Amino acid sequence: MTPAARPSVLEGVETLPVDVTSFVGRRQQVTDAKRLLATSRLLTLTGPGGVGKTRLALHVAAAVRRSFRDGVRFIELAELRDSALFAHTVAAQLGLHDQPSCTTVDMIIEYLSSREVLLTLDNCEHLIDDCALFIDAVVRACPRVQILATSRQSLGVYGETTLVVPPLPIPSQEAVPSPDALTQYDSVQLFVDRAGAVLPGFNLRSQDCAAIARLCRALDGIPLAIELATVWLRALSLGQIEERLSERYRLLTVSPRNAPTRQRTLQALIDWSYDLCARPEQQLWARASAFSGSFDLDGIEYVGASDGMASEEVMTAEEIRNIVLSLVDKSILIRDERDGCVRYRMLETIREYGEARLVAAGEYVAVHRRHRDWYARMVEQFQAEWMGPDQDSWILRLRREHANLREALNFCLTQPGDAVVALRLADKLGTYLGVQGFNSVTRHWLDQALAASSEPSPERTSALRRNAWVALLQGDVDAAQAQLAEAEELARRLGLTKESAYVTLVEGMKAASTGDIEKAALLTADALSGFRSGDELSGKLLAMSIHGLILGHQGERERGLALLEEAVALTVQRGEVIWRSWALLALSFVELDHDLAKAEAAACEALNLRRRVSAKFLMAFAFEILAWVSERQGRHVRAATLSGAAAAMWRTVGTSPDYFHPVGVVHRQHVSMVRAAMGDDRYDTAFQRGCDLSEQAAVDYALGTGASTGEQRQASGADSDLTPRERQIAKLVSEGLTNKEIATRLVIAPRTAEGHVQRILAKLGFSSRAQIAAWYVGGQNVRELSIPSN
Repeated sequence: MTPAARPSVLEGVETLPVDVTSFVGRRQQVTDAKRLLATSRLLTLTGPGGVGKTRLALHVAAAVRRSFRDGVRFIELAELRDSALFAHTVAAQLGLHDQPSCTTVDMIIEYLSSREVLLTLDNCEHLIDDCALFIDAVVRACPRVQILATSRQSLGVYGETTLVVPPLPIPSQEAVPSPDALTQYDSVQLFVDRAGAVLPGFNLRSQDCAAIARLCRALDGIPLAIELATVWLRALSLGQIEERLSERYRLLTVSPRNAPTRQRTLQALIDWSYDLCARPEQQLWARASAFSGSFDLDGIEYVGASDGMASEEVMTAEEIRNIVLSLVDKSILIRDERDGCVRYRMLETIREYGEARLVAAGEYVAVHRRHRDWYARMVEQFQAEWMGPDQDSWILRLRREHANLREALNFCLTQPGDAVVALRLADKLGTYLGVQGFNSVTRHWLDQALAASSEPSPERTSALRRNAWVALLQGDVDAAQAQLAEAEELARRLGLTKESAYVTLVEGMKAASTGDIEKAALLTADALSGFRSGDELSGKLLAMSIHGLILGHQGERERGLALLEEAVALTVQRGEVIWRSWALLALSFVELDHDLAKAEAAACEALNLRRRVSAKFLMAFAFEILAWVSERQGRHVRAATLSGAAAAMWRTVGTSPDYFHPVGVVHRQHVSMVRAAMGDDRYDTAFQRGCDLSEQAAVDYALGTGASTGEQRQASGADSDLTPRERQIAKLVSEGLTNKEIATRLVIAPRTAEGHVQRILAKLGFSSRAQIAAWYVGGQNVRELSIPSN
């Protein structure tokens, strides 16, 4: 089986979800963790919330990542609450998507089986059984994978090594209260570090030493507790903080009496932070707990408002903005800024506390309903606006909100009477999920929503035909047939003209999938006629692309091209990308045997549009067509390499060229011809190199662009497109020889040497001799075999 495309490795700490650059102390734990990782396949860092497990894991992972050939993969599980999506979440964070031929766990194991990687699973405690089963399977099947997990309890997996993450060392009662003596304690170092962030210029003075030592002891050295306490230096003195903390402990009645002291301490500190917040701040803290992952200011302004709440206190948008700033100041909310977009999140311990307060206030359902409504409106707006110039912005926005969209769907499915809302959400999200390649996730949500709402409705009709479409993409014709039959009956009974056209279009796809091309042509023509009579542009463009491709496959080139060119023109007018790519690739398919230059240009244009919206299905189709173009040009190594890149991408989205008969026919012919031209061994080598290219590298290779083109061409064996003489000249270029010196060495004319160099630049997609030199030298270091030119 072909491995999926390799996602980028988390090579730098700046890519990790927590800032590890300000890591304080823990030298002994870092040393212990690295030592244990050297001898154990699974290391679990255990300890209570707030003790610093995640930060320690990230620091250890960053410290050892260069020991793993394929680096580190960090899997964040705190925001996942539906165990049914555990495997899908892990796969998505690894950069994998769907494979209908195997389970998601099997797909992950296959991907990891050939890699040397440190897999870091963070916050496993609420998914303990799923994590244990998954880790056990990975450890058994992937001999070069090691796992670093964090959990409030051990996972119970055979061979597991646990390392308890203790609180930071604290000064003893007998410690000399001097700056030099106290800075030996990590808890004091952290206190001073965080205090300096709150009060610039803060330093450890002799008169503060005793108070800071007492505070660190009172806080039990728990990092989160220390961070929460230092926030109050903006308003209180060290003595006032110590005094009020002591009062809180005397009044503590919330935690069980037999709870560990450090857990009661953290609970007390969060209680204290909560009590020090004004009433509106407490309310917004609780209401913000409805979000999963991160959220933006607009979202909290809507969800945090008091409309429909039990509270009689009304908060305006301006008041909420001010409260958000205050909660950031108090370290309740964490501010993140990426690509000019500011978002907020909570540590899981803080969020759980807020959720408990939300339940206690009787506002849980009301707040989560507002959360659901906010994201339902967002999805409705996306559906209304996405066919335009802001398509890429919308996809990025929904990607940021993925965890919240999942939370909204979960809520709908647990509330009586909200199943139709779940259907509407799951259906409309299908467009976004399809673009991202999450086909199995789409079917998961649609299946659950359809099971929860069996009453006839427009929403059910639309969800059924969308589910059938995705099933066809995954080769599940039987499931698609059953869903289409019900959708067709509902559309007829309810008089849904638009849905009838969509059902007919999906029926046409089903006919094409099974090889009945004549029936497919009739059905897609009927669907197009239905869309032309309405205002459903999305359906119209999809029908034009599919029908145009089928016409071209049947030999009606002019009719097919006319439709496809009309579709391209319509999308250009609107600034749209996805359907334009569909139409361009269909046009490229039709022109393969007529105008090869036009076919190549259309496929490259579609692939270039990928830079705006990463639609993986369309990328796979583009790689496939460009492989066919290369075969017709006699560039067999390139053809085989691109076939490998296409195969990896097809499997990433869980589909195959064979699921659409016209494409499958050409695909099989292509493979047969390239294999015959190259021989099995050479073909398999080039194909596998294409499979191993990352997504960006594959795009760069296909287009001959990008700063790393040389690296990618080297990796894919593209030097095999060079003649023996060209490889000889590339070697001399790498030695620093000029064209004149090369001509003298090889006894050829300088103009001939210059011509060879220009052809090498063109074939490798380079623009300078330095790139040729770097490519050649790098190739000598990794090349396992030399493939002669075609």
